[in-house]
Amino acid sequence: MSVPDPFMTPDPQAVADSNLMDFARHAGMADSDYAALYRWSVTDLEGFWATVWEYFDIDADTPYEQVLADERMPGARWFPGATLNYAHHALRNLADDAVAVIALDETGSCYEVTASRLRAQVASVAATLCELGVGKGDRVVGYLPNTPHAIVAFLAAASLGAVWSVCGQDYAPKAAADRLAQLEPTVLIAADGYLFNGATHDRRDATLELAHALPTLKATLLVGHVGLPWPAQPYPSLVVPWEDAATRTEELTCAPVPFDHPLWVVFSSGTTGLPKGIVHGHGGVLLEHLKTLGLHSDLGPGQRLLWYTTTHWMMWNLVVSSLLTGATTCTYDGSPAPLAEPDTLWKLAARHRVTVFGTSPQYLLGMAKFGIDPSVHDLSSIRVVGCTGSTLPASAYPWVRDHVGERVLLASISGGTDVVSGFAGSSPNTPVWAGELSTPHLGVALAAYDAEGFPVVDRVGELVVTRPMPSMPLYFWNDPDGRRYREAYFSVYPGVWRHGDWITVTGHGSVIVHGRSDSTLNRNGVRLGSADIHDVVERLPEIAEALVIGAELPDGGYWMPLFVVLAAGAELDDTLRDRVREAIRGGASPRHVPDDILEVPGIPHTRTGKKLEVPVKRLLQGTPVGQVVNPATVDAPDLIDYYARLGAERRDRSA
Repeated sequence: MSVPDPFMTPDPQAVADSNLMDFARHAGMADSDYAALYRWSVTDLEGFWATVWEYFDIDADTPYEQVLADERMPGARWFPGATLNYAHHALRNLADDAVAVIALDETGSCYEVTASRLRAQVASVAATLCELGVGKGDRVVGYLPNTPHAIVAFLAAASLGAVWSVCGQDYAPKAAADRLAQLEPTVLIAADGYLFNGATHDRRDATLELAHALPTLKATLLVGHVGLPWPAQPYPSLVVPWEDAATRTEELTCAPVPFDHPLWVVFSSGTTGLPKGIVHGHGGVLLEHLKTLGLHSDLGPGQRLLWYTTTHWMMWNLVVSSLLTGATTCTYDGSPAPLAEPDTLWKLAARHRVTVFGTSPQYLLGMAKFGIDPSVHDLSSIRVVGCTGSTLPASAYPWVRDHVGERVLLASISGGTDVVSGFAGSSPNTPVWAGELSTPHLGVALAAYDAEGFPVVDRVGELVVTRPMPSMPLYFWNDPDGRRYREAYFSVYPGVWRHGDWITVTGHGSVIVHGRSDSTLNRNGVRLGSADIHDVVERLPEIAEALVIGAELPDGGYWMPLFVVLAAGAELDDTLRDRVREAIRGGASPRHVPDDILEVPGIPHTRTGKKLEVPVKRLLQGTPVGQVVNPATVDAPDLIDYYARLGAERRDRSA
């Protein structure tokens, strides 16, 4: 098969000046192309990751004994003997007067936090946490928007060896508690509210409700972000104002911890049951994020990153890690496209000379659909537009070229909360093919497997990783025997990580992502489990049962319908539809309000009562019934044909 012409080829001078080529020279591979560098990175894991350690000058308190002591998956043992601290590395590479964080919001206001100020605030909050009884292994949790407060709180917890987890405030208190209560946290840090689409959202009552749902709390730190006064309320634990916690004069000391000491817990979307707490370690995250941001994104001192994210999306974790490279990170509180000024993010990127601009496919497609032209702003500082969260269609590539910049690298990336990083994306020295991810990332032994477990090229298969990555989970929270962890990734291909995406690895080395092979809702890169939606909708007396799915469409769109079975005597009118939307908006997530609410005769289940979410999704996407499900295994087989017809009728209307 012939290699298609690339949409864009890298500028030779930019390649020569990139961190990636400097790394190649450091590794003795200056004359190698990316393909050779990649082959080395996945065939000689120990040599590659030792070189990453050396190149980024990891400052370990005690040295490692071996790079990879055990390669088995799950259970790989990386850098045994090494002790270090993520927070130390995040705070060491910026000069005192350099800008570490730029706080932005949708109103256009901003303030800057210098490196010296960031270190002082981290030291102060760490001292406060320590006085509140927080030590190594204790959990500190946040209910916070994407502001510098969240970064300070996380780094303070990490500096002590405590374990961090955060949930955005657009999650209802119950949805946040479903995640954070599992951790039995010692301290909660919460803000008074957040901004979105021209409104200030008051989260003071929600914070109180969440605090009461966390019985292990010793204290709650209250952040005055949007200027709402905190009323005297009966909190279940000691209350500490953020101003008191963050303004002390303290010296920062980062506790050395083992390489695999827990750093944070990020949560799965909770498709079935409670969301799974995924635990990552200090060392694995440190190396993986330095590789991803420092080499693939080419970030370093003097660069600036603005990536639209919420605090509960894994991209927030990656955005914070830009500090590891010495780059400046931008936080943003608000809608990505406020109704009053939908090009706000582009305006802010121009004003603050952003180098790497990150977003989702739906954002870029929306800009194009509604005729918004970012080029009215001076975007000459942007050299990379990163895009992740779902599949980016080929049509977006010429739009970015024409409306952002001719030499801007459009870096479509695919990864996951599970490894809190990317599996495939771009690099400074690889071509870009429209609709494709340029290459697997260094150190990621990626392949597409068929149903029998054989790698395939130029054919659709399951995304697998055949050798370990340092940022693979240490374990799942409350999974003492590792059973849930093994079932999540290793039950289909024993000893091989199966991620849950359909991909094609092309003959020219790129990767095409076709969408999720599970039932996670993935709206604009923000994932949520269907169980969260079902939980709030099925509480309404008019709704007997509900099923929500998220379907990737051929044109790059994303359709999220909610199917409802009505209780006897109920009618699906506009009033009930509005009540359903409000229930989801207030009880689960305002970002996952369905596109359509449709009455159906029934919801199909397995014989054991599990809703057939993935089969319904695939039927609606047009997959033939015989490739989706055996009707004999379904409690109401006639419903399979019903959803197949429903999908066909919708496609006919769209044609």
